[in-house]
Formats: sequence, C-alpha cells, structure tokens
Amino acid sequence: MPDSIVIIPTYNERENIERMIRKVFTLPHDFHLLIIDDGSPDGTQDIIKDLQKEYPETLFLEARAGKQGLGTAYIHGFKWAIARQYDYIFEMDADFSHNPDDLLRLREAAVSGADAVIGSRYINGVNVVNWPMSRVLMSYFASVYVRFITGIDVQDSTAGFMCYKRKVLETVNLDKISFVGYAFQIEMKYTAIKHGFKLIEVPIIFTDRTAGTSKMSTGIFKEAFWGVIQMKINSIFRKYPEGE
Repeated sequence: MPDSIVIIPTYNERENIERMIRKVFTLPHDFHLLIIDDGSPDGTQDIIKDLQKEYPETLFLEARAGKQGLGTAYIHGFKWAIARQYDYIFEMDADFSHNPDDLLRLREAAVSGADAVIGSRYINGVNVVNWPMSRVLMSYFASVYVRFITGIDVQDSTAGFMCYKRKVLETVNLDKISFVGYAFQIEMKYTAIKHGFKLIEVPIIFTDRTAGTSKMSTGIFKEAFWGVIQMKINSIFRKYPEGE
C-alpha cells in the first residue's frame, strides 16, 4: 500500500476539485487522496464520486453534513489515515493556492528526518502571489505574533500546507485540539513542538485562488488572535509526553 495520503477539505470547490485530483495522481510518487467534504451544495461531491469510478483504489471521500470547520475536517481525516497506517499524512487546499508539485518536496524533507514539514510562505522572504497587501501583512504579522506569544521558532505558523509523519499525529491527542478555524494550524504546530517533534519549513510560493470563493473571514482571524493567548496559558498546566 502507498505510504502517503493527501487530505483535502472541501466546501463548494467544483471549479477546482477535478483538476486538483487529476494533478495529484499524475505526480511521480504514488499518493492517495482523501477528500473531506462538508455537504457542498454546488455538486462538489458528485464530481468526486464520478472520479472514484476512475480511481477506485486511490481516491476516497468522507462526506459530512454541513460546515463543521477546517479543524474538525482535518482531525476526521487524520484519524481516518492513522487507522489505515499511512506513514506520511498531508494537508493541502483544493484551490491550487498550494502547488501539488510541492508535495514531493515536503515528503522528501520528512523522509530525510523531519517529523513534520511546513510548506512555508515566509521562510525566504514573503512568497505570496495575488493577495492584496492588507492580507499579506495580516498573515505575515500573525506569524510574528504567534512567535512572540508562544516562543516557537516557526516563520509560517498559520500555514495550511503540511506533511506529518504518522507518529506525530498518534502522539498528539487529537481530541484535545480545540480550534476549528485559522488557529487550528497554529495549535497543531505548537502542540507537535511541545511534544518534542522536529518541524522544518520548506519554502513554497503561495498563489491565491483563481476559481471559487475564499473561506477566510474576520471571525477566523479573531479566533487566532485570542486563541494563541488561551493556548499558551493552557499549555502551562498541561504535560506533553516526548514523542518517539
């Protein structure tokens, strides 16, 4: 069985999902794909189900009822992948803001010794295309803020392009990951580091979507701002066993 699975959460991604699925399956490494769809009313699931006839052994769909948040989608996918013993478990967006070709680079870094790999927009300057300056500054300074509050040495703490080795997700108590929006990505990285895992950042170029609608909102940023402080305080009273 292939050792790598890519988890992609979707909500109304009919403009992107078929092209993304076909692209991942053309990569020179054998990746499986798990789509977590939160009841998209635009027919995203129908497209995936049709493609499952073409890729019956490599494309999987977990359909959920209604929007339940990015964090819960990934937690659902992590547990699904752990149960099936994948060694390398990836997070990626459906909208091509993350280049599927970079999956190979993230995997190579994990194979070479990292416990988790971040596809980083900010490790080599600011590598973001088609974002308004206000959004770039908000994202960049969110990571500065996270470093200031938590002390972790991660340049792109809000990144959603990730590779985790299975042992990281088995060690982290996924049921204690509390955030569901933007702060979910911060909490996962922070918790992995607290458990003693090695995270490295691989530079990527992030290109804003050209099809479909962004899911970003002011509420998501507010959750991240206050959530980081709450997470730091809670961590003072929590034990983090060392990962193997």
